[in-house]
Amino acid sequence: MILNTGARTDTVQYFSEWLLKRFEEGFVYTRNPLFPHKVTRYELSPDKIDAVLFCSKNYAPILPRLREITDKYRTYFHYTITAYGKDIEPGVPSIDESIRTLYELEKIVGKNRISWRYDPVLLTSNYTPKRHLETFGYMAEKLAPHIDRCIFSFVEMYKKLSVNMPELIPMTVADRTFIAEGMGKIAARYGIRLQTCGTNGDYSRFGIHSSGCVTAEILGKANGCEFRSVRHKGMREGCHCIESRDIGAYDTCLNGCKYCYANKSPQKARKNYRLHDPASPLLLGHLEKDDVLICGDQRSFLRPDVRQISVFDDLS
Repeated sequence: MILNTGARTDTVQYFSEWLLKRFEEGFVYTRNPLFPHKVTRYELSPDKIDAVLFCSKNYAPILPRLREITDKYRTYFHYTITAYGKDIEPGVPSIDESIRTLYELEKIVGKNRISWRYDPVLLTSNYTPKRHLETFGYMAEKLAPHIDRCIFSFVEMYKKLSVNMPELIPMTVADRTFIAEGMGKIAARYGIRLQTCGTNGDYSRFGIHSSGCVTAEILGKANGCEFRSVRHKGMREGCHCIESRDIGAYDTCLNGCKYCYANKSPQKARKNYRLHDPASPLLLGHLEKDDVLICGDQRSFLRPDVRQISVFDDLS
């Protein structure tokens, strides 16, 4: 099974103590978002987990103890660093602070296990196509030697964005093309593999790839192993990622990003955060009397017929 720690919330930034405790105790509970009284238990021993996926906007809280995970598990890290300031991402560190933290992350895990995410790309009167390209170029120059690839996407215009971001300017086809072409040229200049994530549209003419964010090939290459090719419909339309199981919870991230799909509102996230107990197997609260606890399906995607050469092997 591939464990995903960061698709529903920024677990690393706000729940690192809980996450490390779960690995220490060897199991975790997670609620089904659609059926809240259905709780799944996953075993976290290294023989049950093929790899651990991370996605965060701030790895600083977990860096001092990250080796407790990376020394035992295959891993891959998405680091989201965008052009936006506190007006859109109030709980996120500055660009330069985030870049410095990524450097520290690379020292621990190596560049082959880090993807820089520049997403979502959105437009306001402050964040114009020109500003995006200027900021992307600034970051690309500094990050190129320290990352495996860069992934970007254009913002999805879902309903609650009109409430949370009234300043959002709808993006035209011409806007997307201008930005994609510019980002493609910048990525080529610094030798960065650039790809889209869940974005409709073919930008291959600008040197931009459209493979998944975490495919069997990406994960295997980063960790020196091979995964079976399995069909998976992805997390959403246009997603080509390998199947994973998320242990986070929606409406819990305190970053306050105005474009966030995982929070209904910052107020609800703050309210839910008060339910968090670092000692609980659940991210929020504890098991309740009406809960139904089941054991999760933890099938492996590793190829059984290929010797797994990994970071844990003694190659001396």
